Amino acid sequence: MKETNPIREKILLLLHAGVSLGFTYHPGRQYRVLKSLRREWQKIDEKKLKQEIRNLYKSRLIEAKENPDGSFTYILTEKGKLKVLTYQFQEMRIKRENWDGKYRLVIFDIPEKLKKARDALRWKLKELGFYELQKSVFVFPYECKNEIDFVIEFFNLRRYVRYGVLEFIDNDLHLKKIFGLI
Repeated sequence: MKETNPIREKILLLLHAGVSLGFTYHPGRQYRVLKSLRREWQKIDEKKLKQEIRNLYKSRLIEAKENPDGSFTYILTEKGKLKVLTYQFQEMRIKRENWDGKYRLVIFDIPEKLKKARDALRWKLKELGFYELQKSVFVFPYECKNEIDFVIEFFNLRRYVRYGVLEFIDNDLHLKKIFGLI
């Protein structure tokens, strides 16, 4: 497995946070984004930062645009945006709040030729806290459609995976114990 570069990850995520800030209209969210940006920038060693920006530029993850005043603006390339999505995928978590009494099911039938993607999907579902009800059936008690859509797209498995919301299951008590709902 390729070793990750924490400074590179941080730079890419901070650039992505800057883009997110542009799409955030609620003042409270803008404040939170700015506050986290400030904290993260303060943690980066300036010399290492400059070196890593040069490396990012060479690897074509960012491009530099010169401004009329002589300063530079660094912009994520498409390749850089994909890298950011990968880092966000590794950090993905599902909020566990206010259970609505329903279970979310992820069901899949992925062909043998895509075994590695199937195994990766199974691993990610377990990492997110899903319970394996059967070999290709996973259950989770909290809203997670957006996260599951992202995971399915990440592995390019849309045609093989189904998502549903279940209001009743006969082993409800067992599942409640597993998820700590009682």
